[in-house]
Amino acid sequence: MEIANDLREFLMTRRAKITPEQAGIIAGGRRRVSGLRREEVARLAGVSTEYYVQIERGRVSGVSDEVLHAIATALQLDDTETTHLFDLARAAGKRSGPGRTLRQPVPEGVQALIDTMVNAPAIVQNGHLDVVAANALGRALYGVVYERAPHPPNLARFIFLDDRAEEVFPDWKKAADDAVALLHVEAARAPYSKAVTGLIGDLATRSEAFRTRWAAHDVKAHQRGTKLFRHPVVGELTLRFEGLQVASAPGLTLIGYTAEPGSPSAEALQLLSSWTASEAAGPEVRSAGHETAGDDRRAQA
Repeated sequence: MEIANDLREFLMTRRAKITPEQAGIIAGGRRRVSGLRREEVARLAGVSTEYYVQIERGRVSGVSDEVLHAIATALQLDDTETTHLFDLARAAGKRSGPGRTLRQPVPEGVQALIDTMVNAPAIVQNGHLDVVAANALGRALYGVVYERAPHPPNLARFIFLDDRAEEVFPDWKKAADDAVALLHVEAARAPYSKAVTGLIGDLATRSEAFRTRWAAHDVKAHQRGTKLFRHPVVGELTLRFEGLQVASAPGLTLIGYTAEPGSPSAEALQLLSSWTASEAAGPEVRSAGHETAGDDRRAQA
């Protein structure tokens, strides 16, 4: 990855998102761009235009945190975007690293913890969206992903390269936007990781949808929100999620899913839990579970 180029494009795309009016600037005369000019960002940040231009070109060696914070304020960056700016600047100011990627093992206690979450799907993913662990209900929720991918399955590869992705994630556009935004964050954190650069290079080569989103340089944190699933047995589920960083294994995130109490999604999640238990119990119970699931879905229809 060319870190200086990533930094330049990130700052350019952020400038384009801020109008002079939003920045409190009176825009007089004809403008060639809808966003802020470099000299306007420099003035808002309290640095010279020449200095800001050098920063935007990726020449950030020796640039202070105060200047980066001033630029973030001028561009009205949120917390995630500000952290991303600092990660890019830190990476651009260093020489390339060894380029090795050490797989982060899932602590035994984390697997034991999610296994006790029998009524809530849970997965553990790393920064480049490998699903490195799951409980029984989480594996059932992501069943199609597990069926069609090598171990560990990678959600970005599935979303952009698998023809069933839009079946599993009905709001495919949001899922795709989120995946790319998360990969941008990871790429700045680990710019010389072979796993990260290899994944991004492969997706950029094979998916126009990925390339278009990657060029936007949007970033986001995976902390909480809602996600829409479509499961082949229980149908659609709208689930809330919370993402918790695994303190004992930096880089891993535990994501737990819940449904709104009393909602159709809660009923579907309970049905999925029953179906998962029947799958684990054996053929006879599994057959009965399939019949019950089918009857329940027809009754709801």
